[in-house]
Amino acid sequence: MEKPDKRPVFFFDIDNCLYPRSKKVHDLMTVLIDQYFVKHLSLTVDDAEMLHQKYYQDYGLAISGLVKHHKVDPLEYNREVDDALPLDGLITPNPELRQLLEDIDKSKVKLWLFTNAHITHGQRVIRLLGIEDIFEGMTFCDYRRMPLICKPHRAMFEKAEVEAGVTSAQDCYFVGRLVFLLLGNKSHIFPADDSHLNCRHAQARGWTTVHLVEPDLPRPAERAAKHEVRDLNSLRSIFPQFFKSSIANRRDQSITSPL
Repeated sequence: MEKPDKRPVFFFDIDNCLYPRSKKVHDLMTVLIDQYFVKHLSLTVDDAEMLHQKYYQDYGLAISGLVKHHKVDPLEYNREVDDALPLDGLITPNPELRQLLEDIDKSKVKLWLFTNAHITHGQRVIRLLGIEDIFEGMTFCDYRRMPLICKPHRAMFEKAEVEAGVTSAQDCYFVGRLVFLLLGNKSHIFPADDSHLNCRHAQARGWTTVHLVEPDLPRPAERAAKHEVRDLNSLRSIFPQFFKSSIANRRDQSITSPL
């Protein structure tokens, strides 16, 4: 009889976490979302930006507000927004990121993806990064099922625990990142996918949480997590127990931030 898998799980966000914010994928996605609001809701650009932000703040995802208030088809939205992103020209294989992930001892911890995107986007990103074989699974916002479940709502964290096969929040580790969103002529940092708010919810649930804040972003006034890092390579020193012993002792590796 096969022994139960009691390994803890390390959840990684995908967008702006496994690739840097400098790729501007989030900026392009914001434009496509605003265009969707303009096209399908007959809004002005300014009104579309405002409603987009409101739905993010109220529901965690713009699509959640669109479904709730406007009966939008999530899969149609996905085709016009996430799947329409020109990722092939933006995201490329990252050997340094792959090396970091390969250096994690999979006999000690399970690697799992945790995203508010639909599965097609998540799969596309990790394929382009060249790391699709590293992770054992993905918890995503399933646009095929209603109601939509996404972070930062409790049900999404519960879904991730069940799908990853953990029975205790103490066995959950999570890396989320800070989103810096430009709307109009003003810059705002506000709750979006795996942002400050999501890290706080994960931390409150009992997960050990790492908040990734890239070097060119200001540190948040209020810490969102127990650990705050500038790049993913810092995971080596925070969690040496999860890295292969010969790797955990390395010092000052030069890896492009944030991997």
